[in-house]
Amino acid sequence: MLTKDFYYDLPKECIAQTPIKPRDHSKLMILNCAKKEIKHGKFYEITDYLHAGDLLVVNNSKVFHARLTGYKKDKPLEIFLLRPDNENWIVLIKPGKKILKGDVINFEDNINAKVETKLDDGTVIINFNISHEDVFNFAEKYGKIPTPPYVKTAPSDTNDYQTVYAKITGSVAAPTAGFHFTPELLLKLRDMGIKIAYVTLHVGLGTFRPVKTEKIEDHKIHEEWIEINRDTAKIVNETKRNGGKIIAVGTTSVRALESVARKNINHQNTDGKILEEFSGFTNLFIKPGDDFKVVDVMITNFHLPESTLIMLVSAFAQSKINQEDEGRKFVLNAYQKAINNDYRFYSFGDAMILF
Repeated sequence: MLTKDFYYDLPKECIAQTPIKPRDHSKLMILNCAKKEIKHGKFYEITDYLHAGDLLVVNNSKVFHARLTGYKKDKPLEIFLLRPDNENWIVLIKPGKKILKGDVINFEDNINAKVETKLDDGTVIINFNISHEDVFNFAEKYGKIPTPPYVKTAPSDTNDYQTVYAKITGSVAAPTAGFHFTPELLLKLRDMGIKIAYVTLHVGLGTFRPVKTEKIEDHKIHEEWIEINRDTAKIVNETKRNGGKIIAVGTTSVRALESVARKNINHQNTDGKILEEFSGFTNLFIKPGDDFKVVDVMITNFHLPESTLIMLVSAFAQSKINQEDEGRKFVLNAYQKAINNDYRFYSFGDAMILF
């Protein structure tokens, strides 16, 4: 399948620049994939599509201030922290063409980092003169919120680029489908008999790097850290056994669940369980034609053209329609309807639910 098959034309005015307040008053597009039906509502009406016995799975990863300013001699550089890698860090550096192995990058407070190597994918391996924990603390003090480039001005309140249930620090971009939930909405769902479970996927290059290959099968996703603890694995297994639905909030939650399910199936050691606890890396790229082992319903935002995320959403729709290429067509048709109905797109934009 070709990358260009997932292109759509988005007017710039459709890109949301600020979050909706209250969070749950964003628009909600309802996609019944099996029936190829599209309806419109508000996000707080999500309660109409979830039922007692269902399980809502959210990504509790917390965004840190990943954009730093460093200096090579007196020339400023933007250092975009991605993740720790053993004793080093994987980063992006801008401008990076003149960065060489052995260069020293200086920061505030006598912090510095040595360039260990430059990789073919554009990332750079650097070694700080402080611990990983101290790097995170330094970034929180001096770094900037890593909002994506299509957001022209970062929010003044850092909580605006964070889910209300964010807990485990490590993401360099927010799991934005979760933005729409408020504490009050989550409490209402619990009161309805809907359970909530947490997974962790630290968003990195795997999620937001664009697809540049002609064929989507040739694209390689960067590894991202995921963790599913014993309690979450247990409640997912129980929900599936009892006939409840697994509702994944965001593509990151989908990838975390489906990655671990595939590992369990491949190892054939699950004793009939769909999930077991797991922590480690995933580079799972979900494409149209793939099966979904865990997720029954997905809540997500509207994604960039030709991205792995719109490909994942198309794959989910196709799994419900069960006709070749119909998922992609249905999703792109939904996107056009969203544009026609003044939906707001991307990180601070509106949401859709697919089942």
